Amino acid sequence: MTTHANVTYESTSKTAKAGEPTLHYNEAGDPAAPAVIMLHGGGPGASGWSNFGRNLPAFAEHFRTLLVDMPCYGASDKPEPTKDYFSFAADAVAALMDRIGLEKAHFVGNSLGGGTSTRMALDHPEKVDKLLLMGPGGISVNLFAPDPTEGVKKLFAFNRIAEPTREMMRDFLTTLAYDPAIVTDEFVEERFARATDPEAKLGNDRMAAAFAKWPADTALWREAHRITHPTLLTWGREDRVNPIDGALVALKVIPDARLHVFPHCGHWAQTEKFDEFNRLALDFFRH
Repeated sequence: MTTHANVTYESTSKTAKAGEPTLHYNEAGDPAAPAVIMLHGGGPGASGWSNFGRNLPAFAEHFRTLLVDMPCYGASDKPEPTKDYFSFAADAVAALMDRIGLEKAHFVGNSLGGGTSTRMALDHPEKVDKLLLMGPGGISVNLFAPDPTEGVKKLFAFNRIAEPTREMMRDFLTTLAYDPAIVTDEFVEERFARATDPEAKLGNDRMAAAFAKWPADTALWREAHRITHPTLLTWGREDRVNPIDGALVALKVIPDARLHVFPHCGHWAQTEKFDEFNRLALDFFRH
């Protein structure tokens, strides 16, 4: 039985060869239950656990749940992608599923992980059951908001200089939240330490280089009409990274899409609307 007490980073930590790279993931829940794979966003210092660790016990009560560190992030390998990042990461996740004998899963994808989850549905449709996309990258098209957005500008500012500061990290993290109070000194320090680790910087540089090399291939909205899976688009109304108007094209072109908007919420629905997000996601996957 999964309890909150035994769902820790250390107790759930695993690794597996996923094609060329080795991926790290945290797993909890009944191995015989239907599976949910959660893919994190791409900010500096991001990982599966940093994005979804607090949500893991709630999901593990009902599902075999995996929080995957995508290639170039967390404790996973930091290879040079050989194609656009969404495709490269999706291929690695598909290989991970093959390695651990997981035929199909529901997917939760936040931001960068939303783009990877979308690519999973496009390139590996047989491995995907339902899709929950949270302010996803690639499939979001800003119709009214300026591009790049405030959050993306601050992300670029942090990543482009050799020695970013803690204040730059705080500035970026604050754009992800509706309530800046959740960006505590402890949280800033934790993410800053991870983001400035040489290995993490290498991974971030390689991920960014893939976006620069294959920009057209990351425009997933052009292929979204091919997604046949039941899809739940979720957005924070006050998202300053991928604004709410970015949902409209995806909502229109994905045949089986629906949209849920969280008020008083930024880019972190899983944190800022913790209970509502968990209820919404679990209900969507269970019925």
